[in-house]
Amino acid sequence: MSNSDPKTRHRPGPWPPVPENKPMPMPMPMPPSSWAKKTGFRPKFSGETNATDSGQISLPPKPPRNADVDLEAGRHGTPNTANGVTQRDKVPVPVPPAPAPVAKKRRESNSDGVPKNSVPSTNGQATTSAAVAVEQPSQPLPPPPPRRTVRHEEVVDGLPQTVDDGGIVSKHSHMKYELRDSPGLVPIGVYGIQHYLSILGSLILIPLVIVPAMGGSYEDTSDVVSTVLFVSGVTTLLHTTFGSRLPLIQGPSFVYLAPVLAIINSPEFQGLNQNKFRHTMKELQGAIIIGSAFQALLGYSGLMSLVVRLINPVVVSPTIAAVGLSFFSYGFPLVGTCLEIGAVQIFVVIVFSLYLRKISLLGHRIFLIYAVPLGLAITWAVAFLLTEAGAYNYKGCDINIPASNTVSEHCRNHLSRMKHCRVDTSHALKSSPWFRFPYPLQWGTPVFHWKLALVMCMVSLISSVDSVGSYHASSLLVASKPPTPGILSRGIGLEGLSSVLAGLWGTGTGSTTLTENVHTIAVTKMGSRKAVQLGACFLIVLSLVGKVGGFIASIPDVMVAGLLCFMWAMLTALGLSNLRYSEAGSSRNIIIVGLSLFFSLSIPAYFQQYGISPNSNLSVPSYFQPYIVASHGPFHSKFGGLNYVLNMLFSLNTVIAFLVSVILDNTVPGSKQERGVYVWSEPEVTKTEPAVAKDYELPLRVGRIFRWVKWVGT
Repeated sequence: MSNSDPKTRHRPGPWPPVPENKPMPMPMPMPPSSWAKKTGFRPKFSGETNATDSGQISLPPKPPRNADVDLEAGRHGTPNTANGVTQRDKVPVPVPPAPAPVAKKRRESNSDGVPKNSVPSTNGQATTSAAVAVEQPSQPLPPPPPRRTVRHEEVVDGLPQTVDDGGIVSKHSHMKYELRDSPGLVPIGVYGIQHYLSILGSLILIPLVIVPAMGGSYEDTSDVVSTVLFVSGVTTLLHTTFGSRLPLIQGPSFVYLAPVLAIINSPEFQGLNQNKFRHTMKELQGAIIIGSAFQALLGYSGLMSLVVRLINPVVVSPTIAAVGLSFFSYGFPLVGTCLEIGAVQIFVVIVFSLYLRKISLLGHRIFLIYAVPLGLAITWAVAFLLTEAGAYNYKGCDINIPASNTVSEHCRNHLSRMKHCRVDTSHALKSSPWFRFPYPLQWGTPVFHWKLALVMCMVSLISSVDSVGSYHASSLLVASKPPTPGILSRGIGLEGLSSVLAGLWGTGTGSTTLTENVHTIAVTKMGSRKAVQLGACFLIVLSLVGKVGGFIASIPDVMVAGLLCFMWAMLTALGLSNLRYSEAGSSRNIIIVGLSLFFSLSIPAYFQQYGISPNSNLSVPSYFQPYIVASHGPFHSKFGGLNYVLNMLFSLNTVIAFLVSVILDNTVPGSKQERGVYVWSEPEVTKTEPAVAKDYELPLRVGRIFRWVKWVGT
């Protein structure tokens, strides 16, 4: 039996008795203010142990209630404890033969103020051997094990931290720059531009998909791209200044792409021939404005503080993963129209992001950070060389003649390859002006319909779920503590206002936090708020140069599809990565996530295929057929608008994944550790801890306006 068992009697020790060990008072380690101890979270970051070889082994302090839960590794076990000490962690502690060595005060300490005869414990603190000596039993124990050199291994304990002003633990050594760091104008500018270049695909690819689907020309695509860049810069400045204040970029989210395509392919828009682009854009603007106003109300009214209690990693993970999985019918079918270009595009990006990810140039992992823009540049150069070499020149065929007007069967067979493989089919760069200022209502007055507004209200709720996961993940990397529910509500409310601006300017989609931004922060190790803000200013300047939008609009369709295949796969992986905050190996979570993902693909497939015969001749391309469900879904009642809403909502993969996961996760019994419940900071923490207040406090004393509104933070 263990000596620490309270039911066992202490056997008499040697005679004469050993004098009682009373060590000198040692400097106690500062209680961690990090919320990682509170949740038991153990992120994996590369590092080396810095414990010295003192020849003694110290016991860890009494662990918190959930310290045995390894949320990162997805393991959970019930430890065999006695008096709060885990048996598997207990090791024999040597007792000095005389009290003098024990009472001797250790003055040696490392640069962090932690005694050198200490070892890191499971929650990131150091425990001294002298402090443990108080709990030593009076009887002698076996001699200490032989001294051996400490091996340098990967640390999976708490993040290395330093003490900020006010005694708050806020600095994580794995990041180059934290949230409030200001390394200088030049580094901030370089890292800010790098930040936006690394997520270039997320910013520009959505307009390249939706504008041609609306019947827009290359010039329209160029104008929409410039508008997206402008609105993204403005809304990012607003969010980092008056929203959550985390270094998160706002932009067109893939969450909006599927419902936008469904609206574009609605029956009432299929018969339009003239001004189809402007008419459809005005309909989208009205729906986005109403849905975004609902999101702003959800945030600023405090309802988001109640909704967030239902949103956990088991809900966020399949919901975001379904966004990427839902476009499988669009990705590679379009790549297949020119395999020698599209397949090379995917191959190059995969090689850069995976096989060459550890190669550093000038201290930066160039291939990992810039995998998308580098892959685009290389593939575009190859396609240009093939076009100039005449690889896609067919005798007697002209790319500018529509397929319906061509007489030769030979030209009809090669027209598709000429259209998708050549890089000189777009005239956007030549026709775009050098200067163009995007202005609100540039496409006309928005048109409001309640059925489209209801769809967008549901989509704005799902985009809020996406943002909740991004807030939590980014706060792990750059902030001293996670935001409070009030600060989270404030961020969601401002995202709603940002989407209202996107609707007024006419970007075609709402504006929300880009999920890929969290991955960029982890890769670049740049979490400075000022870097993101300076990059946003650079983005606004670029949006005023019309040639930039024209250059982006001239990217061939097959390359857009190739990049989207990688981006959607990345988005799926980022969604599933939220499971690391829960017990990934739990059968409960496995079943819930599996059901959510399967039904998110199967139920929409039923709605999309309902009433369509296999040999039906549809006017839309095959990759757009899943989005015409509003005209033939299984809901048939006397209320046509209600049929439209229900058929469209149940055909969206993200909606089904969200509904299934949120119902199962909140009804199936499970502990907080098993579910990985997000732990947000208490509202009082912004008043008691200076570092947290500096992380999230609104500038220019704007927070005073919200003092009477407790649910939107400070």
